[in-house]
Amino acid sequence: MKYLLSQMTLKDVREQRFEVAVLPVGSCEPHNFHLPYGCDAITVERLCDKTCDEASKRGARVVLLPTIPFGVNTNTMEFPMVISVNPSTIGLLIRDIVRSVEHHGIRKMVIVNGHGGNDFIKPLLRELYGQTKVFLSEVHWWKISLELHSGILSAAGEHGDEMETSVALELFPEFVQFADADAGVTRRSRFEALNRGWASVTRPWHLATVNSGYGNPAQATREKGAILVNAAVDKIAQYLKELSDAEMDPWFPYEKPPQ
Repeated sequence: MKYLLSQMTLKDVREQRFEVAVLPVGSCEPHNFHLPYGCDAITVERLCDKTCDEASKRGARVVLLPTIPFGVNTNTMEFPMVISVNPSTIGLLIRDIVRSVEHHGIRKMVIVNGHGGNDFIKPLLRELYGQTKVFLSEVHWWKISLELHSGILSAAGEHGDEMETSVALELFPEFVQFADADAGVTRRSRFEALNRGWASVTRPWHLATVNSGYGNPAQATREKGAILVNAAVDKIAQYLKELSDAEMDPWFPYEKPPQ
């Protein structure tokens, strides 16, 4: 079954029946010195490609929509050539995409997020609840493999780190300039509440980091990336398969009460 909408023809589309639409969302910002500005967008696009391929093989009727390459990057704008889209702006774009999907008869949609700054998605889903017949859910792909981190990764991090670099080496090694990576050093806040995490702010990334990286990527390998990617692909593909097969009755997405 074909699933990649941007490469399908009208004839292809008319021959398909889609149950689930998948929308990848990325960003455009630096990730240390060694990963490209499109890291989040490329990662989520290629990960979703692998996932939809696997889901299709399992019998899911999925369509992969073109990736939104921009995200919310208001706090990284002091680095050159960052492209930031406000939550309200990108929210309107996603709203229109949902309306389009609904118009074409698809009633299930998964937004796969590739950028930590896109935490506006969950409030958007709340806003759209009751305004559309499309069942909406979001997946932050990197959270799927968190349980694997302690057994695989050597260093903690958050941005351009060992995890993200390992995944990049697996998905797009041609864009990784590993020799240019720095140690991803970050600065501590003067407030212990922020350091401990029970208070939070929108972090000014040019002050919180040295060269935009957060976490040392030195121990990253393609082998580690393959483990993390495969885990994410397997779990998301299974979710898409279950969504595709599920009947949208009045109790959806919950189990029917006993008769």
